[in-house]
Amino acid sequence: MSASLRVFVIGQSPRPELEAEIEAAVPGLNYTLQGALDGMTREEIARDAAPRSDADTLFTVLPSGESTTISKAVVTERLKAMLEAQPGAALLCCTGAFKGLPERADLVKPADVLNGLAESLLPKGKLGVFVPLPEQVETLGAKRAREGLEVVVHPLRPLSSAEEVRAAAKAMAAEKPDLVLLDCMSYTAADKAIIGRELASPILLSIAVAARTAANLLPE
Repeated sequence: MSASLRVFVIGQSPRPELEAEIEAAVPGLNYTLQGALDGMTREEIARDAAPRSDADTLFTVLPSGESTTISKAVVTERLKAMLEAQPGAALLCCTGAFKGLPERADLVKPADVLNGLAESLLPKGKLGVFVPLPEQVETLGAKRAREGLEVVVHPLRPLSSAEEVRAAAKAMAAEKPDLVLLDCMSYTAADKAIIGRELASPILLSIAVAARTAANLLPE
């Protein structure tokens, strides 16, 4: 049997829409998907995994298709235990930065990959970033700030209608960014296509960039 990539989502599995994006980005990829909150009921998530502050807030989509916010601290502890128990090539399916997770060369953390790629592609200029929640705008914009780079952040909730995506894209286009990052693994190729029709700049789709990077960890 060929080696399999372990994919860890911050919410629960299955995630059909996310799996479709992974399979479109890397056709034929052998992988298994697990969720940090697998085994919890909706009521338990609301009670035990609710965000404690704006800085502790993560956006996720549940298997039902419902979107919700969850605690980064709770997710981190559960992910840490899962990763320590399961060796092998792995993809963390979130663009957030998680302190305390195992440091290993076969774990792809999208935040590191995307930040490194954006810095390489755009040493100076204007970076446009879409994030899921308004409360993330200030924090995530500040984290990407560096000398010579202007960062413009707009909220766009994943699973938004085509009209809502188009409106957000028009607002971003008015900023004239040199490069745009869709900073959530729940954004889709369809979102990128709509945004691309309004923007002249290149666009990085997090799920595609991360999945293709992780696939390279597997043997040929």
